[in-house]
Amino acid sequence: MDTMDESTPLASQLAHETRRRERLSHRQLPKPPHTRYLTISNQKGGVGKTTTTVNVAAALAAAGLNVLVVDIDPQGNASTALGVEHHADVDSIYDVLINDMPLADVVAPCPDLEHLVVAPATIHLAGAEIELVSMVAREQRLRRALDQYAKHRESTGLPRLDYVFIDCPPSLGLLTVNAFVAAREVLIPIQCEYYALEGLSQLLKNIEMIQKHLNSDLVVSTILLTMYDGRTNLAAQVAAEVREHFPNQVLQAIIPRSVRISEAPSYQQTVITYDPNSTGALSYLEAAAELAERG
Repeated sequence: MDTMDESTPLASQLAHETRRRERLSHRQLPKPPHTRYLTISNQKGGVGKTTTTVNVAAALAAAGLNVLVVDIDPQGNASTALGVEHHADVDSIYDVLINDMPLADVVAPCPDLEHLVVAPATIHLAGAEIELVSMVAREQRLRRALDQYAKHRESTGLPRLDYVFIDCPPSLGLLTVNAFVAAREVLIPIQCEYYALEGLSQLLKNIEMIQKHLNSDLVVSTILLTMYDGRTNLAAQVAAEVREHFPNQVLQAIIPRSVRISEAPSYQQTVITYDPNSTGALSYLEAAAELAERG
């Protein structure tokens, strides 16, 4: 193949992306030794929680790994992005948490990706916080449902799940607490903007509280930098500051600001299937590969 001319900024960028794609094409993602349960959380809104959930999940499923996405955000944005029905008449994660419906009766396949299934959220979840208050073992309900679903898959000959991603609302209510108790790992998306670290110390204190009282296995395993704008000094400064605070958790992969990432949900798709050749898709594929290889 001829050597690419990198004499212009655009040519240089295209050449760089081509090299990144070639590196990814040779990577076979490892299956984890046991199911990894990750909660994607950040109490700050608009940092890319749902976008990260659906795109990392889609990237892993596209690589042949078996993935479940649990949408416990009443807005149901993850369900929308994955092309799964979630109107008021659909059985959803609400019925699992409140009415003890088996998770197996709720999950729906993602139409675009063979190895991805989704437990959708409906508007009924908006009232679930109040309904959970009076329930026995209210913090454990999602964890029990996931354990039962794992047994169901095993008993019916379905392959074991490799990853479970739980998409949380941007608040610390009982839905988020259920997610923290059900998970073993927390993935925190942090936007590369001025207020990036604001509220993060409170989130870490909340996680510490969960570790102490409800789930001693929980760890903050992964931090992903999102909405990176390479044209600004601020983005680079924020990225450097986050890496300094969390040297072992921050992924090398960075998610840029991208029109394609923003457009994809309006077509009920992830960027991985909407435009697999875009910079945004490439960045999420790299993040997913790094997450898988870190184990």
